[in-house]
Amino acid sequence: MDLKRDTDPIEGRIRAMCERVNGAQQADFYYYNIPINELHGGATVLVDGREMSMFASYSYLGLIGHPRINAAARKAIDDFGTGTHGVRTLAGTLKLHCEMEETIAEFKGTDDAVTFTSGYVTNLTAISSLVGRHDCVFSDKLNHASIVDGCLMSGSKFVRFRHNDMDDLEAQLKEAPFKAAKLVICDAVFSMDGDIIDLPRVVELCRKYDAWLMIDEAHSIGVLGKTGRGIEEHFNMEGAIDIKMGTLSKTIPSVGGYIAGSADLIKYLRHQSRAYIFSAALPPAQAAAAMEAFRVILEEPWRVSKLRENTKLFINGLKERGFDTMKTETAIVPLLCGTDEKAFEMTRESHKRDLFVLPVISPAVPVGLARLRTTVTAGHEPDEIERALDIFEQVGKEIGVL
Repeated sequence: MDLKRDTDPIEGRIRAMCERVNGAQQADFYYYNIPINELHGGATVLVDGREMSMFASYSYLGLIGHPRINAAARKAIDDFGTGTHGVRTLAGTLKLHCEMEETIAEFKGTDDAVTFTSGYVTNLTAISSLVGRHDCVFSDKLNHASIVDGCLMSGSKFVRFRHNDMDDLEAQLKEAPFKAAKLVICDAVFSMDGDIIDLPRVVELCRKYDAWLMIDEAHSIGVLGKTGRGIEEHFNMEGAIDIKMGTLSKTIPSVGGYIAGSADLIKYLRHQSRAYIFSAALPPAQAAAAMEAFRVILEEPWRVSKLRENTKLFINGLKERGFDTMKTETAIVPLLCGTDEKAFEMTRESHKRDLFVLPVISPAVPVGLARLRTTVTAGHEPDEIERALDIFEQVGKEIGVL
C-alpha cells in the first residue's frame, strides 16, 4: 500500500467524489451529462430513441434550429471555413467578428462591445481586468460561480451581501475604504431561483457611493423587457448599467460571452484582458449565428410575448397544484423538492413519462432546498405546458413532494 497516496488530500477529494458518483449510479439517481441524440428545435429532444418534452432548456425564445440562424452559420463556413488562424490580436480578427460586436452594441444601446469564447471566461476576465489589490468588489450571495471566481481571481477585497438585500449592500458599501475602487456585481436574473435583482435600488446605491455597476444578463436577454433587450428595458432604466455582461449560449443559440459598454471601457478590455489577448477568436459559424440571433429577436417580437405568456401559465399552474416555486418571476422556475433524494426521485419519475428535467442538489443549492430547475420557452405550446404540469402533479403526489 502506498501510505503517502492513501493519506494524500488530493487523493481523498478524488475518492470522495467518486464514491458520491458511484452511489448515485447504483441508486439509479445519476443524471449528469445525459446524452441527447437530437435537438428538434421548439420544445422536444431525442434521448435514447425517445422523444421527450424539454423543460430544462436555456433556449428561452426557442431559437435553436431557427432557419435564418442556421443559414447564417452555413454561409460563414462557406466564406471563412470552420475556424480562425489564432488569437484576434495576432491572426484571428475577421470582419465578421467586428460586425457581430457592432450588432451586440446596438442591441444593448452602448458605444461598443467585445466578445470572448465563453460566458464563464467573460466574467473571469472582465472582473480581474478591472479591479485588483486595494479595490473592493461587492457580489450578491447567489451570483453565478463565474462571478465568484472572477472576484477571487482579481485579488480584490471580496464582499458578499445578502441576496437581493439592498440594506445589506448599503451597509457593506459604507464600510469600504474611501479611496478604494468599488465594483458592484449582480446577476440580472438568478440562475437557480429565477428572481430579478432590484436594479433601481442597486443603481441608486452605486451612484450614492461612487461604485461601478456590472450586471450579468445571461438569463435576462430575450426574457426581460418588452423587446427582450434585458433588465434596463424591463425597469425603463436605459443607460443605468456601466458594464453589461451577457452570454451567447442561452437565448442566443451559439457560444461565447460579451461585455457591452462605453467606447473607453471596451478599448481598455481589448488591450488589458488576458482572455481576449491570449484566447483564439470565436469560430466564424458561431459569430454569424450569434449576430443573426440578435436580429431575429427584434424582427420576431412575438417570441418575447409568447415567452411571457408561457411563463405566467407555467408558474401559476405549478402554484395552483401546490408546488413551491420560491420567488421566481421569469422562465427559470425552481420546483422545490426539499431533499436531494426527492429531487432525484422527481427527475426519475418525470423521465419515465418522457418529461426531460434535471435536478439541482447541494452544494449547488443549500441543503434542504434541492429542486428541479425547470424552464419554459417560447417554443412550448399551452397543451405541452399543461401536460408537464399534470405530470409534475402526479409525480409530486406519488413521491410525497405534494
